[in-house]
Amino acid sequence: MTEKRTWLARTLFPDGTEPDPRFTLANERTFLAWVRTSLAFLAGGIALQAFDIPSLSTRVQHFGALVVVAVALLIAVISAARWVNVERAMRHGRPLPAPSLVPILVVALIIGCTIVLVGLLQ
Repeated sequence: MTEKRTWLARTLFPDGTEPDPRFTLANERTFLAWVRTSLAFLAGGIALQAFDIPSLSTRVQHFGALVVVAVALLIAVISAARWVNVERAMRHGRPLPAPSLVPILVVALIIGCTIVLVGLLQ
């Protein structure tokens, strides 16, 4: 019998049983939602760098843009790892891993807002 899965699927998920397609597709939709969030943060970081904001010093503006872009990259990497971990858990019938991205995102937002607030108050 020939293997119908792609090379990538065989590499990432070498064992376990194929989960219900509805759950796999839901996992992919969640991953794509996080990718959209990452792209929004990336666009925000680029906009923060591109536009001159008179109430922010150049230094704060550059640092804020760097933080926002770093958060975008962090979201993209963590969401990809989560997608793989959830898929593996479903294939092995294990409980789904706890979400780690939301607390990280909240902390990053607090840091970013603090940077902007400090920049505005100076």
